[in-house]
Amino acid sequence: MLLGSLVSAEQLAAQSIKTQAVAALPPSARRAYYQTAFEQRSSQLYARLGPSAAGLSLAVFRQGLVGYYNLRPAGKKSATPPVLTLIDFSRPSKQKRLWVINVEEARVLFHTLVAHGKASGADVPLAFSNKNGSEMSSLGFYRTAPTTYTGKHGLSLKLIGLDPGFNTNAESRAVVVHGAEYVCQDFVNAHGRLGRSQGCPALPVAETTAIVKAIKGGSVMYLHGPERAGYSSRWLNLDTAVSGFAGSS
Repeated sequence: MLLGSLVSAEQLAAQSIKTQAVAALPPSARRAYYQTAFEQRSSQLYARLGPSAAGLSLAVFRQGLVGYYNLRPAGKKSATPPVLTLIDFSRPSKQKRLWVINVEEARVLFHTLVAHGKASGADVPLAFSNKNGSEMSSLGFYRTAPTTYTGKHGLSLKLIGLDPGFNTNAESRAVVVHGAEYVCQDFVNAHGRLGRSQGCPALPVAETTAIVKAIKGGSVMYLHGPERAGYSSRWLNLDTAVSGFAGSS
């Protein structure tokens, strides 16, 4: 116990000295320090995810992490779960393209199939929209609703779109996380792709309850698309993300 206490005290002292040294740096040097630390943290987290992150590109993971730190309150412990949900709609629907990641633990909680909107395309979605009635998926960052509800698809979770012009009509369009029978390997085997939704990121029925419970409560979700979709976002600003990262370090 004594050795453990000494080690802990030494670690705390070293961290305090380091924090004071960084705080004493000029603003530009301090920003450069935290940018380097952020990039190192991104790479380390990605490496620690291991085989469970199969198919997730570092570029998509990094974008999601930039948004995550932009959207997490800086300088205080957040009441929202430290969970980041990534959906890569540049990949075909027959591949598992959804990852739910606990950022603090560097652990993939879920990796599974997810459907896109029927008007977005067949196997690989090519078109995206924020318009009511479009039946397309909407790219960008979302925050999950505080609580779940039970609708026609069973346990479901509302999404709040955070990117004007890309997904802010999610609530009026009833774009929610829900389960669907057409999101399964049997459907892929029969049709060469998943079934499609009316714009919702629909999940396998057997996994929906666990995923919805894990991501509810204001966690961050990022729907990534192909480069030609022309998506841009204030939440991909590295400078502000680094500030959030520094406040949580």
